Amino acid sequence: MKRINRIYTLIILAFFAISNSGFVNAQTTEFEVDGLKVIYKKVPKEILSVRFFINGGTADYPLAKQGIENFAYNLAVTGGTTSMDKIAYTTALEKIGSNIGAGATFDYGQFNMLCIDKYWDESWELFADAIMNPAFDADQYAILKEQLIAGAKQQDTDPDASLRNEVMTHVFEGKNYGKNPLGTVESLADITLDDIKSFYKNTVGKKRSFLVVIGNIDEKDLKKKVAATLAKLPVGTLPPTEERAMINDAGNSIVDRDIATNYIMGIMSAPTLDSDDGIAMMLAMSIMYDRYFIELRTNRGLSYAPAAFYSTTLIENPYNGIYITTTNPKESIEVMVGEIDKLKKDGFTQKELDDKMQGFLTRYLMGQETLASQTNSLGVNEMKGGWEMAENFTQKVNEVTLEDINRVIDKYTGQINWTYLGKQDMIDQEDFLQPGILTEELKIDK
Repeated sequence: MKRINRIYTLIILAFFAISNSGFVNAQTTEFEVDGLKVIYKKVPKEILSVRFFINGGTADYPLAKQGIENFAYNLAVTGGTTSMDKIAYTTALEKIGSNIGAGATFDYGQFNMLCIDKYWDESWELFADAIMNPAFDADQYAILKEQLIAGAKQQDTDPDASLRNEVMTHVFEGKNYGKNPLGTVESLADITLDDIKSFYKNTVGKKRSFLVVIGNIDEKDLKKKVAATLAKLPVGTLPPTEERAMINDAGNSIVDRDIATNYIMGIMSAPTLDSDDGIAMMLAMSIMYDRYFIELRTNRGLSYAPAAFYSTTLIENPYNGIYITTTNPKESIEVMVGEIDKLKKDGFTQKELDDKMQGFLTRYLMGQETLASQTNSLGVNEMKGGWEMAENFTQKVNEVTLEDINRVIDKYTGQINWTYLGKQDMIDQEDFLQPGILTEELKIDK
């Protein structure tokens, strides 16, 4: 059966290699145009994906202005430019079927575009114009502000979103990750149009930015277009830096909320993805996810959706997380920590690693089917240590050994910082356990 599974996996991988041959076989190149880095991959597709990354994220603004980056970049692409009002700009995009968007996360902001190669020239002009010459229209500012505040209110009513925000606020208090990149109701309400204009002027520059392009266009043409537009952006400054916040101390936070199910997340330190432990950590937490599913859901019926994960989307301060929604928080925490103790004592098995390998790369390649996902992967990996990491991912996964995943799971599961969202009377401070302190009475092997 094991041999059959491996053959099946190889067939799947071969299928994606063939169907995505333009991506797999194409060579990624890197060059600079007047000080602006460009990462380019030529593929025989009719669709082009373009992303302009600005490094910095929540490090670029104070707590009182959290959400301003996402606000500013979205206003830039929805409010028209200095040469085209909002209606004219939107109409021009619709005529050629191009899509331009923007957003921001904890570590960076970005502008993105999808277009067809037939309208590459027109699409690029609109994309570059939005970045370089945003109108920052007052009417659109007011409309977008209300939309973002409505989104923040929706986050507050969604238990999962609320839990995530509480986790970051609690674990990274006083740090950049303690700020919400989408903003809060209070912070968004206080952001003025002048604040946005000032923020944009001070952050969108070549020193902290780079461009990623995948599509079937001529490299010389791309260089010419960049030289005439984005390369003329101000040099700017490098983004602020912050010392990495390792989770070395246990802790817990209880947020009382009268909801049917209690939401719990525990956060632990994790390696950066570009380190020797990074990919091994991804595999280890993926196997732990499977163990949690079997023990917490299948065997004990404590939760519909337990999870374990390694936050690969975060760059400066990645972390490991364990999560559960449950009506029995005390027993759930006992089992979650008990599973960690088992792993620290006995480790994973070779079979678990072999079984995980067979599906892990297949899912990865499936997630790389679109050009948009590929430009995002190249860009995010560039900030994590180099875009080459995205292209070497398959090789690195295949090099991971049982010793690697057992080492990292033991190394990075020492202290857990807990956040609880739910009925306060169902949990006590002493219920938030830590690895290594469970007793025989807890019967973790039950």
